[in-house]
Amino acid sequence: MKASPEDQLRLLVLADADVAIARARHRRAELPEVAQLRELGAQRNAVTAELVAAETQLGDLVAEQEQLEGDLEPARARLVRNQGRVDAGEIGDPKALRSMLEEIEHLKGRISKLEDAELDLMQSIEDTTAVCDEIAARRGVIDNQARGLIAARDSAFAEIDAELVELGNDRQAQAVVVPDELLAMYEKIAARWGTGAAKLTDGRCMGCHVEANAADLRQYSAASPDQVVRCEECGRILVR
Repeated sequence: MKASPEDQLRLLVLADADVAIARARHRRAELPEVAQLRELGAQRNAVTAELVAAETQLGDLVAEQEQLEGDLEPARARLVRNQGRVDAGEIGDPKALRSMLEEIEHLKGRISKLEDAELDLMQSIEDTTAVCDEIAARRGVIDNQARGLIAARDSAFAEIDAELVELGNDRQAQAVVVPDELLAMYEKIAARWGTGAAKLTDGRCMGCHVEANAADLRQYSAASPDQVVRCEECGRILVR
């Protein structure tokens, strides 16, 4: 391919623009806030899993308490009913009275055990509720930190995005003055390497920084100024 030395020099300006755009994109992707948000996200996921486990345990304890209440209610009602019949003297048969008194004692024992179990459950519920509150508070701290980081990240994104728009416009202005065929070659190479052209300095391609061998240097030197030559290592257009 033939291209004037002036058009080939324009490729270096285009390459500089591509380098500046790549650096801005890299800064955007590697913002400290982005990495910190990823870390906070992992922490939040872990804390959320911890909270779900604690809330599940709390739900099981509450369900167990409700079951105990369901067992206590009829036992208490039967105790009140039986004790009322005894106190009212409704049971005249000694054997039936003795059986009733034994049932009353059994009910009292059962109710006492259920109430003790309920007290233990209530303490467990209180303790587990406190654990849930503590975990939720930790997640709240993480969420507050994340909100601050998101605001900082978005501000940095807006600044870099504005810079990218400006760089993109400058690049477009540089690209339109490059002949179509030469530009197409540059863009194809740049799609692979990030830039499609590099300066040849002291026998070294400044794109891949590989020094050309003697045979390649002779080839480059022998080529006419308007001949487009490419690095034998990376394939970039060499601007001499």
